[in-house]
Amino acid sequence: MIRSFREKRPIIAESAFISEAAYVVGDVEIGENSSVWPGAVIRADFGRVTIGENTAVEDNVTIHGGTTGKGSGHLFIGNNVHIGHGAVINCSSIGDRVLVGMNATLLHDAEIGRFCILGAGCLVGQGMKVPERSFVAGVPGIIKGAVTDEQLWWVEQAPEQYLEMARLYKKEGL
Repeated sequence: MIRSFREKRPIIAESAFISEAAYVVGDVEIGENSSVWPGAVIRADFGRVTIGENTAVEDNVTIHGGTTGKGSGHLFIGNNVHIGHGAVINCSSIGDRVLVGMNATLLHDAEIGRFCILGAGCLVGQGMKVPERSFVAGVPGIIKGAVTDEQLWWVEQAPEQYLEMARLYKKEGL
């Protein structure tokens, strides 16, 4: 379901796939070949949400634009990002080629650099700055080290697999 709020209607690239069971509302922009799967909620009522190209927002993810007052309220998610099932995204930014693990939570004003992996279930604390190529895990989330080339396989391959799956869903009118 795609809805306007306060005269702001989502802008969605024609090539993007938005499940009919997702809820996208307000000042949202979704780029080319991105996908939003069943149960996902993208709410841009407190602040704008921009999602880049080739980004997958898996089932039951919650993305909510806004801030604690320190930032602009604009939540920016880059290109080729993969957000796993059940994640909660309420941060300021996620750079390109990031994997957000299932059920991870990213709190207000956190900033995630490019080529990062956030482990399943981790909690990225309010205002945390995660440098490029970091692996974060745990509750609270701690930088465990640099992302290895082996781990980067997930960052590179997950978006590719979801691009094809989204094309198939669109083709079948789902």
